[in-house]
Amino acid sequence: MTDPILERLSEEFLAQAGQHDWHFAAALAPEQQDALLASCDVLVCARLTAEQARGCSARYVHITGIGADRVAVAQLPAGTIVSRTGHHERSIAEHIVMVSMIHQRRLLETNRELQAGVWRTVATAPDVPMNPTFSGLTFGFVGLGGIGEQALALCTALGARSVAVRRNPDGELSAGLDWVKGMDALPELLAISDVVVLGVPLTAQTTGLIGARQLAQMRSNALLVNVARGAVIDEEALFEALVSNSIGGAALDVWWDAPAGTTAPESVRRFAQLPNVIATPHNSGHTLDTFGSRAREIAQNITAFADGRTPSNQL
Repeated sequence: MTDPILERLSEEFLAQAGQHDWHFAAALAPEQQDALLASCDVLVCARLTAEQARGCSARYVHITGIGADRVAVAQLPAGTIVSRTGHHERSIAEHIVMVSMIHQRRLLETNRELQAGVWRTVATAPDVPMNPTFSGLTFGFVGLGGIGEQALALCTALGARSVAVRRNPDGELSAGLDWVKGMDALPELLAISDVVVLGVPLTAQTTGLIGARQLAQMRSNALLVNVARGAVIDEEALFEALVSNSIGGAALDVWWDAPAGTTAPESVRRFAQLPNVIATPHNSGHTLDTFGSRAREIAQNITAFADGRTPSNQL
């Protein structure tokens, strides 16, 4: 195992699949990791370079997240079985609800005012708006996979109205949706939504999906929530929209640049400094529930592979 996050749950792996010979290698030097890659039967990882993949002897590789973009799957030896795992849907759905409440209740603004010693409420200042509840909001889901479905259920339970666009709009209407349409209905969704949630995969079709034209179609007080990939939004167009206050704000958990260690990239820092941005370091799914569930599925899949059974969630 080379994933430093899941290595924290090493005791869970040993409890679930202790009959196997585990090597927790996240902290080892690169040459030591390479030696293990060349001799292992199973690799559990979040990242794998093309060079590492070509030198990997594993017959089974388990990616510790749902995305495979940081693992050089194509360079693995022919016949290598690859699985991935998710279990982050509920955690990210709760994050969507959290940032939506923070924005609608003006939590960041009022907190800054109190830190400055200013007490502003509808009782003390006539220009302070009355905050809405979820029962007065419309959520627009761009993409409706597992995360969107979980967030939809939570928003519906809180009384919100919801609409959605997705690549394939056919099929049964999810409970709580007013309507679901094809991606060509994106302008309609943007025009009526108080909160726009981006949950599409990053593809050639979704890169730059939200640009200046789409941002201009949003309500002036609307919140844009991105839990998909940074490149789904045109970075410069969003920055301009936020600086000019042409939209209400953005909650960004995914970014355009990858961090170097614990230093946030400049593209992150400039957005995080804006008063109408809720910035998080790609951690919306980082809960014990997510990682504990991943550990259990990975351990079960490794045992299934060892027993000649079919592991789940294969690529």
